[in-house]
Amino acid sequence: MSKRVLVVDDEKLIVKGIRFSLEQEGMEVDCAYDGEEALEKAREKEYDMILLDIMLPKLTGLEVCQQIREFSSVPIIMLTAKGEDMDKILGLEYGADDYITKPFNILEVKARIKAIMRRMRKEETKETSGKTLVSGDLKLDCEGRRVFIAGKEINLTAKEFDVLELLAKNPNKVYSRENLLNLVWGYEYPGDVRTVDVHIRRLREKIETIPSDPKYVHTKWGIGYYFQG
Repeated sequence: MSKRVLVVDDEKLIVKGIRFSLEQEGMEVDCAYDGEEALEKAREKEYDMILLDIMLPKLTGLEVCQQIREFSSVPIIMLTAKGEDMDKILGLEYGADDYITKPFNILEVKARIKAIMRRMRKEETKETSGKTLVSGDLKLDCEGRRVFIAGKEINLTAKEFDVLELLAKNPNKVYSRENLLNLVWGYEYPGDVRTVDVHIRRLREKIETIPSDPKYVHTKWGIGYYFQG
């Protein structure tokens, strides 16, 4: 089955270029040119990936990303013309999985998409035996990619789940930020390690009773992060 991608940008030439390139790879591509249209399409159809520009008419890309996260954990790559770190981190704060700064090389876009899809595919094809991890009130369903705290399901983004799963499967093993970037993002990530910090903070806000005094995801100062149930 071909992968379905939604490309959202108000610059039609950019959309046309990305669409052509992805279709050459055998992907099915839908397009949207403003925030409202993007949200509508994301609700109507299930996508394997969304490329989402930050600067959009009607609703900004960040608003669209935030609203999509209320009903879907589809991987989202933000496209931004601004190179400031704050914009990049903000995109991740709103639930994006990755970002690419314009102007970009279409080969880089394809590499990012393939890397994320490859990781998702690996998760889908893992054997089902022993795929539930339980630690205290936390239950991790690795096959269904679902997380429960005291029986209540917690909605994590794809990357948040990947980080938690990696740490939980290797309790007490400390991972540096650089290691997490390479293992979770699946390639030599061109961003910086603050990406990891943002995801860890968001994760703690969702799974920890007291995020500042975590029970599960701990910090090893000056080194990185580890899981302790």
